[in-house]
Amino acid sequence: MQDVAPRTLELLLADAADLRPTLAAGLPEIAAGNAPRPEKTPRGVDALSLEMPDANPNDLALQRWSVIAPEGAAGDRALEAIAPLLRLREGEQGAKVAPYRVKPGMGMAEAARWKNDVLHDERVPEAERPRYLLLLGDLDEVSIELQHVLANGSFVGRLHVAGADGKPDLDGYAAYADKVVRWAVEPTGHEQPDALFFVADDGTDATRLGHSLLIEPCLFMAQRPGRRRFPAANVVQIPGADTAADFLGGVSAARPSVLLSVSHGLGRPRGGWASPDHQRAFQGALVVGGPGGSDRLLTAEGVQSASFLPGGLWFCVACFGAGTPKESAFYPWLSLLAREGAFSGVKRVLESLPSSDERPFLAALPQAALRNPKGPLAVIAHLDLAWTYGFTDPSRMTQSRASRIFSSVQAAARGSRAGVALDALMRSYREVNDELLSGYHAEEDARVWNRPSPVEPIKRSSAFMLRNDLRGYVLLGDPAARLPLKASGAQAQLPSTVSGLEHTTAAPPEKATPTRGLVGERSSAHESMPTRTAGHDPARREEAVIAVLRGDEAPRAIAERYGVSRAELDRWVEVYREAGRSAVGKLP
Repeated sequence: MQDVAPRTLELLLADAADLRPTLAAGLPEIAAGNAPRPEKTPRGVDALSLEMPDANPNDLALQRWSVIAPEGAAGDRALEAIAPLLRLREGEQGAKVAPYRVKPGMGMAEAARWKNDVLHDERVPEAERPRYLLLLGDLDEVSIELQHVLANGSFVGRLHVAGADGKPDLDGYAAYADKVVRWAVEPTGHEQPDALFFVADDGTDATRLGHSLLIEPCLFMAQRPGRRRFPAANVVQIPGADTAADFLGGVSAARPSVLLSVSHGLGRPRGGWASPDHQRAFQGALVVGGPGGSDRLLTAEGVQSASFLPGGLWFCVACFGAGTPKESAFYPWLSLLAREGAFSGVKRVLESLPSSDERPFLAALPQAALRNPKGPLAVIAHLDLAWTYGFTDPSRMTQSRASRIFSSVQAAARGSRAGVALDALMRSYREVNDELLSGYHAEEDARVWNRPSPVEPIKRSSAFMLRNDLRGYVLLGDPAARLPLKASGAQAQLPSTVSGLEHTTAAPPEKATPTRGLVGERSSAHESMPTRTAGHDPARREEAVIAVLRGDEAPRAIAERYGVSRAELDRWVEVYREAGRSAVGKLP
């Protein structure tokens, strides 16, 4: 694939009829200068608010996990379907999961109030408020506005599986829960994952740009030597495919993998969709094959049973890859461009956006991948139009900013949970959002004091476009899911309370017994330590407590080395501190 020097804004959207780019010529950079000022969001919607900000983000015992389901019978059935997953997380965090229930159609203001009044209820101790939140249901059951609001301060994912009739597929919910539990209780023997990088070789400017400014820089960063080397056993660039089967052949390895893919996602065909069911089945499917190949389309049907990134994490860069919202964040800007009539192709893009009478929905492709027992544990994809803004510098479109997306890939490869991996990208969103708000405040001050605006309109508009592009990425699947790598100090093992879990839909692997306590595997830094526990040895209990108080080592690693749970180690430390406070109080 030959690189291009980008002079245009490219869109990763293809016509569902002919599979050609909907915006073939892209848009000139100057088009971003027409982006309108966004509506003011309710207070706190885009502000970062962390629960337990000083705690390890991957530690469920400290961060807690819960689920948010729709009100009514549909929510009851979904919760029942994923019951094994709830028991898994209860065992990991050492506390019962208390599900939340919400009504459909929450807007931004209502979602912000719910977050403040219910999730952050002051009557609940901060340590007991969950930061990991799994939303159950499609976008018309639990709104995307709620997901966006919660994403600032929480690790949020969503699970929904629909059947051919469009109704919730409870077997699909159960199959996903079973898959997560199965991988958790029986991780692979691999200490590091593979990192896979793919861009569709379809000859378009958008994918050429994706290759030169995203995939190539990511490959360079992944293969760069150094002390903080990228934690992958193999870094693989999957060659351009002629067919979807070729693509699937490159992502079926047994080793858990992180996949970053760039391709066009399907949008509305010129003649319109044949039916709403047809739209839900194919919108967001991916054009992964080359222009001369047959069967170029990766669809839900193609991944529902094939071996596709088993136990892995997929970062998909494509339009509507995660689903279709009720309203596109880019609609006001594109409408303005269409009225001005200055740029060709804009009306076709507008026609691809959801109309007011359409309900929002998750794409069928990631649903099928998550339902598949041989599929990934989590998918990060776009819930709107995916532009090239997400991996370029908005003020210099020839400058790569691949590190935004690479940070998510790297976090997943290091063993972090899927929610933490997405949050690595959302940090870039919060940075540009802060920049945008600061610019608006500066403009307001300039107007009050009758001074020239210090903000260049083109830079403000470009920042607005980048903000919307980054915000469109969402996590599908459990935010607490992680690659099933060999347990180490960086990835804690499961407590013995998980041993009673049963699988419901897929057959468990042979010898599927979970790790008992924290005695079995040990991090390489402590392989020489004895394996006996400190539970009945006062001297070793004191050693463990002193190691925590010194602060030179993570408490999780200390607990693992001394063969106890993190909760038990915390209890020892508190007893030790309380005894010290009591002794000091008795001093003359």
